[in-house]
Amino acid sequence: MLTIAVAIGSFFAFIVAYNTYGRWLSRKIFALDDGRTVPSHEMRDDVDYVPTKRSVVFGHHFTSIAGTGPIVGPAIAVFWGWLPALLWVVLGSIFIGAVHDLGALVVSLRNRGQTVGEIAGRVISPRAKLLFLFILFFALSIVIAIFGLVIANIFALYPASVLSVVVAVPVAIAVGLLVYRARVGLLWPSLAALAILYGAVYAGVYVEGCQITLPTIGTYGTPVVQWTVLLLIYCFAASVLPVWLLLQPRDYVNSHQLLVALALLVAGLVLAAAQGDAQLQSAPAVAQQIPDDAPPMLPFLFITIACGACSGFHCLVSSGTTSKQLNCETDAQYVGYGSMLLEGALAVIVILACCAGVGMGVEGGTAGEELTGRAAWQSRYAIQTEQVVAADGTISEVTKGWTSMGLGQKVGAFVDGGANFVATLGISLPLATAIIAVLVACFAATTLDTATRLQRYVIQELGSSLHVAPLSNKYIATTVAVVTGGAIAMMPNSDGDIGKGGLILWPLFGATNQLLAGLAFLVLAFHLRRRSIATWFVVAPMMLMLLMPAWAMIYNLTHDWQGNALLMSFGIGILALEAWMIVEGLLTWRRAAGVLEPSLPPLGSLAGK
Repeated sequence: MLTIAVAIGSFFAFIVAYNTYGRWLSRKIFALDDGRTVPSHEMRDDVDYVPTKRSVVFGHHFTSIAGTGPIVGPAIAVFWGWLPALLWVVLGSIFIGAVHDLGALVVSLRNRGQTVGEIAGRVISPRAKLLFLFILFFALSIVIAIFGLVIANIFALYPASVLSVVVAVPVAIAVGLLVYRARVGLLWPSLAALAILYGAVYAGVYVEGCQITLPTIGTYGTPVVQWTVLLLIYCFAASVLPVWLLLQPRDYVNSHQLLVALALLVAGLVLAAAQGDAQLQSAPAVAQQIPDDAPPMLPFLFITIACGACSGFHCLVSSGTTSKQLNCETDAQYVGYGSMLLEGALAVIVILACCAGVGMGVEGGTAGEELTGRAAWQSRYAIQTEQVVAADGTISEVTKGWTSMGLGQKVGAFVDGGANFVATLGISLPLATAIIAVLVACFAATTLDTATRLQRYVIQELGSSLHVAPLSNKYIATTVAVVTGGAIAMMPNSDGDIGKGGLILWPLFGATNQLLAGLAFLVLAFHLRRRSIATWFVVAPMMLMLLMPAWAMIYNLTHDWQGNALLMSFGIGILALEAWMIVEGLLTWRRAAGVLEPSLPPLGSLAGK
C-alpha cells in the first residue's frame, strides 16, 4: 500500500497548495485583476498575440513546459533512491517551481508580453538585459538540440509511436482552421482529434506498414540523424506560422492525448498497487551504494530533476508565448501555478513507474528472462565493479553505473514501468508500450517547437539590442535558431558518432536551466521590490536556484569536464554571464526600493518597428 499512499499523499498536497498558497500569491501578492488589459488584447496581431480560452492556453502551457524533463530527470534521480527525488518534486513544485512560473507569467502580462530577459533591462539595468538574453540563447540552443535528439531516439527505438506524432500535425491544423476560421466549437473537433490520434497509436502497433522506420544512408545518415533533421525542419515551420494555426491547436490536442495517457497511468498504478503487484520497495528509498562514477546527490539532485520541481525554461514559456495568449489576468493562477503542480504530479508518476512499475517485471538477465522486484530495478540501474590498473601497476576496484545509463535506458525505464501500469487495465503490453512512448514523444515535441519559437524571440531581441537589423527578421532569426540547435545536436562524441552533441551537453543543460530559474527569480524580486511588495518568498528560492546549479557546474568543471573543450567553454561562459548579472543586481538592489522602473513607450511610438 506504500505506492498508493505516496501517490494519494502527493496529489492531495498539490490540490491543497493550489487552493491555499497559490490563491494567496494570486490575490494578496500579485493582486490579479480581470479589469487590467492583457497583452493578447492590447497587442493583438493574430500571429503571436491571440486572446485564447484558458483551457486551450493551459494545454499549450502544460505540454510546452513538461517535455521530457519531468520524465528523464526523475528517471535518473531515483538512482539515489526514490525518497529524495519525491521530496524535491513535491516541495519544489509547490514552493519554488509554481511560484517561479506564476511570477514570470504575471510580470510578463504587465509588460506587454515581453520576455523575462527584456524586462530585466528595465527593472535591473540595460546590461542585465543583454546578459540575460545571451544566457537564454545558450540555454535554448541546448534545449533544441537535446529535445530533438530525444524524439529522434524515441522514433528509432519505438517505430510504432511515429504515426500518431506525425498525424497530430495535420489534425492540429484542421482544428485551428475549424475553431478560428469556421468558428466551430472546441468540443467536437477535440473529440475527433483525440479519436484519430489514438487510432493512429493502435494502427502503429497492429496494422502492417504503419510502423515508420528510416533506413541508414551512408556513414552518418543514421535514423536518429535523419529524424533530427526532419524535426528541425518542422520546427522552422511551426515557429513562423501564426500561433493559432499549428502551435496552439497542436498543444491543445496533444494535451488531451497526454491527459488520457496520464489517466491510464494513474488508474493502472492504483489497480496494480491494490493487487499487490506494484511495490515501491522494489527500489531503495535512499540508495545505500552509490557508484564511483556518480556525482554526489547534493547538489546534483536539484539539477537532475529540473522540470517536475523547478525549471528555468518555464519562465521562457510563461513570458514568451503564454502571456501573449492569456485572455485575462485571473487565468494566470490556473495556467501558471496549476500547470506546474500538474507537472509535479507527472514527475511523481514517473518516480513510481521507474521503481514500482519496473519492479512488476522487465526482460533482463543473460538469457533474457523476466525479472521482478529488486532484481528488475537493478537491471535498469545496475552498478558494476571493474578493476583499474594504475600507472605504477597497482590494481584497484571501482564501481560504475551512472555513466553507463544512456538516453534509451533513461527513457526506457519509464516506458517499461509505465507500460506495466497500463497493461494492468487489460490493455496489451505492446499497445501499452506504444501509448507511453507516444506520451514521451509528444511531450518532447511540444517543448521542441515552443523552444524554437522562443529562441526566435530571443534572437530578434538580440538583433534589436545590438542593432543587427537582419536578426530582427523572423525568418532569419528562426533559421539561426534551427541551424544552431542542429549543429549542437550533430556534433560527434568522443567515438566520432554523429548526432551525440546534445547528449554531451546534457549535464550542462541541467545546471544552465536551474541558473536560469535563479535569474528569473532575481527579475521577479526586483519587480516586487520596486513596488514595495514583500520578496521573502522569492529570495529564498532564488538563493537555492543560484547556489545549487553554480555548485554543480563548478564541480563538473573541476571533475568531469576536464579535457572536454566544448563543455568547459560553455560552462565557464555561462558562469561568467551569471556572475556578471548577479553583480548588476547587487549594484542596483538598494536604490530600487520603491522606485518604479522606466515606463514602456506608448504603443504609437512602436509603429513601423
